[in-house]
Amino acid sequence: MKSVIEYKYYVTKQKGCAGVNKAESTSLQELNGAEHADSNTSLWTDFKALIKTGIINSNLLTAFGGFWLALYMTNEQFVHHIPAFIYTMLGSGLVIAGGCVINNYYDRDIDHVMKRTKKRPTVTGTIPLSVVLTMGIGFTVLGVGFLFLTTWQAAAIGIFGWFAYVILYTMWSKRRYTINTAIGSFSGAVPPLIGYAAIDGGLSTEAWIVFAIMFIWQTPHFLALAMKKAEDYKAANIPMLPSVYGFGITKRQIIIYTVCLLPLPFYLTTLGTVFVAIATVLNVGWLAIGIAGFFMKDDLKWANWMFIYSLNYLMIFFIALVVFTTPAIF
Repeated sequence: MKSVIEYKYYVTKQKGCAGVNKAESTSLQELNGAEHADSNTSLWTDFKALIKTGIINSNLLTAFGGFWLALYMTNEQFVHHIPAFIYTMLGSGLVIAGGCVINNYYDRDIDHVMKRTKKRPTVTGTIPLSVVLTMGIGFTVLGVGFLFLTTWQAAAIGIFGWFAYVILYTMWSKRRYTINTAIGSFSGAVPPLIGYAAIDGGLSTEAWIVFAIMFIWQTPHFLALAMKKAEDYKAANIPMLPSVYGFGITKRQIIIYTVCLLPLPFYLTTLGTVFVAIATVLNVGWLAIGIAGFFMKDDLKWANWMFIYSLNYLMIFFIALVVFTTPAIF
């Protein structure tokens, strides 16, 4: 028989072991929980990279601007078109997401070469390719369906934008021609038309002018980005203008496009003098920075200035469009 002292020691030891086992079990549970949370976070990050949330957000801004412009031009009130607004935003976002997902799926053979794209889930394999393709097709079909709930014209324009991005840009011109940027510009310019057509399928002159501004805006924006990522594009053998012909001709092309923007705000006088003035200042400012590029030694620094300015241009232009047409809508 164990002595009393031996018995007490035995009991204490067993309790201690139980405590250690419980602590280890708790630690393992916490570790598994942390790993699960990290996995969910990583999956969400991969999903956002797959659908390109930055592109979706900027295009939804312009689609909203087109929707708002249509309300103003047709003298309609926003509160009477809330369902159409919801369908427009959902439909536009899903169609754009579908196009971006298929773009990632198609470009997986070159994305691993470029620094900015080599961590996409289509490269790392974190999301199965079959799932990616299903998502791309599913988002597209669902998005077009939502747009059909507004007007057939909005749906048709959405289909054209998807076709321009996926077929004309991604699959046809991106790997063949330096004008791929201009061809891809059609897809980036249609969201204002989608928004406008959701209210008025007739598409006013103002709607087409906003489309033209967006179409021209695309090229300086993306050429500036292409200058920043010229080495990546060379490595992937993608014929972007700065990678093929150098920075000098790229700068001249950017200037030509920014000059083409100058007269367009004067076709939007129906939106008010203040708006025209703001749009003109934006154009002149962009041109001024563009000209400054010929006097700067650091081309990449200049390209970064142009790229950042283009993003601010887009945001300010459409915020101004909404602000200066609001009183007539409510």
